[in-house]
Amino acid sequence: MGKSVVRVIATGGTIDEDHSDPVTGKSRFTHSHVPEMLVGAGVMNDVTFELLMLKDSSDINEGDRKKILERCLSCPEKRIVITHGTNTMVETAVMLGKNIFGKTVVLVGAFVPFTRKGSDAVPNLRYAVAKARQLPPGVYVAMNGQVFSWDNVRKNKKGLIFESS
Repeated sequence: MGKSVVRVIATGGTIDEDHSDPVTGKSRFTHSHVPEMLVGAGVMNDVTFELLMLKDSSDINEGDRKKILERCLSCPEKRIVITHGTNTMVETAVMLGKNIFGKTVVLVGAFVPFTRKGSDAVPNLRYAVAKARQLPPGVYVAMNGQVFSWDNVRKNKKGLIFESS
């Protein structure tokens, strides 16, 4: 493998969950499935994977967002994909969008975990990596075949989709 062009940073969320806690409904993790997803998506060429954290996105706080920001700023790659839970993906995108310049950052998640039949994890991740390679510098959310700028996106919780705000 040659020099890395895209760094994929895992932070948790439904995309990487093993199962949900039956009492709290929060994501539970044993390890990251993102490396397996990258192989399944056929996008490992020139990609570096990094596990930063495995958290349910409803538990991601400002300190976690600072860690994500610091990692994006310090990594050598100019093109970054962040796997993230959908509940607070927009909040993280806004924080990154206000603080990252000169890099292309794409946040992506899934509504159905990779470990379950009918998951949208692999196609979403494939799409996000492709968009990270193509888009100009900025922060974006890529979900279900659509891409949104950090300052023009919201999660429609009724329809379980992302849309322009």
